[in-house]
Amino acid sequence: MPELPEVETVRRTLINFVLKKKIVSVDVLYPNIIEDDIDEFIENVSNQVINDIDRIGKFLIFKLDNTAFVSHLRMEGKYHYVDQYIPLNKHDHIIFNLDDGKQLRYNDTRKFGRMKLVSLDNYSNELPLSKLGAEPFNVDVKELYAKLHKCKLPIKHAILDQSIIAGIGNIYANEICFAMHLDPYTPAYKLTKKSVAELKEVSSKILEEAIEQGGTTIHSFSANGIDGLFQVKLKAHMQKVCPICGGEITKEAIKGRGTYYCKQCQKRRK
Repeated sequence: MPELPEVETVRRTLINFVLKKKIVSVDVLYPNIIEDDIDEFIENVSNQVINDIDRIGKFLIFKLDNTAFVSHLRMEGKYHYVDQYIPLNKHDHIIFNLDDGKQLRYNDTRKFGRMKLVSLDNYSNELPLSKLGAEPFNVDVKELYAKLHKCKLPIKHAILDQSIIAGIGNIYANEICFAMHLDPYTPAYKLTKKSVAELKEVSSKILEEAIEQGGTTIHSFSANGIDGLFQVKLKAHMQKVCPICGGEITKEAIKGRGTYYCKQCQKRRK
């Protein structure tokens, strides 16, 4: 699943291609991706210029002349900017026809992605964005501590909760726990204020570095042919040998999510 760094890479890439381009029309080939009435979505988006693309957590926000729409890539959503004469891929589901003769195609193998109209001026206060916690870069440590102090979930699972902290997915949750030498099974409420401050610092550092590398290419993620390079720096996720002690990296499922960690180097907080 594209996480914050991957979605930020998509945002930066798309801005280079589609900023100030007008959406002439929209072809909806798989209606379930659109959460609004299809005709209403098409009417509101057509003949609108893409003035900016924002990102909050894992969500993209396309800011048009008079409206905006939120796009969540979910598991395998991608955007491709292509010439209109190029044959459609069977997984191209939403086609934005642009005034430069190109198309912005939303491609999604598993069809889990979603789009939804939101207010241009107040989208952060509307669903689904209003339910998100702050991102690691600007989260308030006291507020984050208060949320985690009430949480009995394993810390690995807690930081995947987008209402607690936004943007972290499974790959980076594994890397964050490893960097903190933190057993992912540690109950979230066990973290001290000092540990929560460390969580903010480590999360921000890892996500920033991943953004600089264009994200992590796992399975099918790419942004118009730009593949992320951060996978070569992964220290725990999908690894077999701990780079610190040389021991085995254990893979287990925590709440159904593949969890990679070193039992020797990552200790449970008491």
